Amino acid sequence: MLIRLLRTHLRPYKKPIALLVLLQFLQTCASLYLPTLNADIIDNGVVDGDTGYILTFGGIMIAVTVVQMACNIGAVFYGARTAAALGRDVRAAVFDRVQSFSAREVGQFGASSLITRTTNDVQQVQMLVLMSFTLMVTAPIMCVGGIVMALGLDVPLSGVLVAVVPVLGVSVSVIVRRLRPLFRTMQVRLDTVNRVLREQITGNRVIRAFVRDAYEKERFREANADLTDVSLGTGKLLALMFPIVMTVVNISSVAVVWFGAHRIDDGGMEIGALTAFLAYLMQIVMSVMMATFMFMMVPRAEVCAERIEEVLDTESSVVPPTAPVRELRSHGHLEVRGAGFRYPGAEEPVLKGVDLLARPGETTAVIGSTGSGKSTLLSLVPRLIDATEGQVLVGGVDVGTIDPALLARTVSLVPQKPYLFAGTVASNLRYGNPDATDEELWHALEVAQAKEFVEGLDEGLGAPISQGGTNVSGGQRQRLAIARTLVQRPEIYLFDDSFSALDYATDAALRGALSRETAEATVVIVAQRVSTIRDADRILVLDEGRVVGAGRHHELMESNETYREIVLSQLTEAEAA
Repeated sequence: MLIRLLRTHLRPYKKPIALLVLLQFLQTCASLYLPTLNADIIDNGVVDGDTGYILTFGGIMIAVTVVQMACNIGAVFYGARTAAALGRDVRAAVFDRVQSFSAREVGQFGASSLITRTTNDVQQVQMLVLMSFTLMVTAPIMCVGGIVMALGLDVPLSGVLVAVVPVLGVSVSVIVRRLRPLFRTMQVRLDTVNRVLREQITGNRVIRAFVRDAYEKERFREANADLTDVSLGTGKLLALMFPIVMTVVNISSVAVVWFGAHRIDDGGMEIGALTAFLAYLMQIVMSVMMATFMFMMVPRAEVCAERIEEVLDTESSVVPPTAPVRELRSHGHLEVRGAGFRYPGAEEPVLKGVDLLARPGETTAVIGSTGSGKSTLLSLVPRLIDATEGQVLVGGVDVGTIDPALLARTVSLVPQKPYLFAGTVASNLRYGNPDATDEELWHALEVAQAKEFVEGLDEGLGAPISQGGTNVSGGQRQRLAIARTLVQRPEIYLFDDSFSALDYATDAALRGALSRETAEATVVIVAQRVSTIRDADRILVLDEGRVVGAGRHHELMESNETYREIVLSQLTEAEAA
């Protein structure tokens, strides 16, 4: 998965990567050449007392060092830029994919996991790429080059390398193999910590209302302890790696000095050559250590890449049309024919054979007990989810074939729990119509019965709104969400229990103003309050996902027992009449 992810997203950066590899190759070659120059200075300059030779080759060493530094700086520059570009592209790809998800896919992954995959997981892959460009490219060149140069200095002494390199390789591979499952567990437990923390921040009022602070602290402590335990496990393995490598390095250095001294004593080797051999040994070991450092990062990056690819490979159940319809046959007509919806793996469908017809200038209401499928029915129209059977037609065209941008302009849904974005009142109202004037915004606020409280804010339309609209009340959020829809001026309005947080007086005033504003549009209202929908042109009664009645209020009171029970649970017989 990691290789596939990198191959896909690094393809546009072939030229910078090629230049980076070239710079790394040049700087590594310069590093390998320096010990040989040092050996020459010792053997031919220091031993013979030739100051001119020392100065000449010392100048060459300085020049080679400058080249090495310049190449290294250039390689790090291009490596950092390419790694940052990769992180940007992968984050954008994950974001775009998540934006295409329906509610089903978002629920499948969970918001906390999607956030972790977009941020922490991408960061781990980005860091691996950065380290690869700065270390991993250098390591094999330095290792192979160091071995070649060491063999050129003294073949018998190079036998030490035959023992050192395999021992290092086996030690590292054993530790890395045990790290991979721990890193996978770490990412899952990080998801859990994010989820618990997100729930506690979002549900802070509920926690305080039920005095569950101690319980939530214990929940977070357990999630945090689980993450800490697996982090300690990985830390212990990582802590073992460097002592093992350094032990092998120190033993090999002692062995080189021991055998090298005998070689010098026998006249088979120069002192400068031994110094250079020790430098090459350190370069070889350093390259192995750099590779070791990389191998420590690879398991976690692999796990993160798998989680990222899992999101990128998930296709939305709401598939965009291949040949989208960009013009509707009629305007404002909504028809649902035998629609049904079943969640994957569910025993019973949420909706079964639902028929609905809504026309311009009419108000259609949907009522039913909790869990009867009212919100699911409305979600089918703007394609938040797709019907698993039957058809949903807008303007005489199946919604599955309509261009998404056209459908968004035609249909507007005010959800049961309206969401406001961090910004200002004006930026939230213009969400569906960026070109709306201030006069249009004030008019929409007036219709939505929100003008008075917005005027009371210090900055009016420029008043700040926090994320989720938490700095305004539930009723104010609902009214701002309704005003946002009015600014868009769609042909079909869908109100999913959007008046539940309003008092009866505000509800009545809003419905009166709304009926005048949407006189030529199609309006579908889902509501729990009978007073909200009793004057509708058509009322649809849902029970366990089926339509059990349709008609006007007085007709249903006489003919439909389910509707009658709902009404009488809220109103007296006289009020209902």
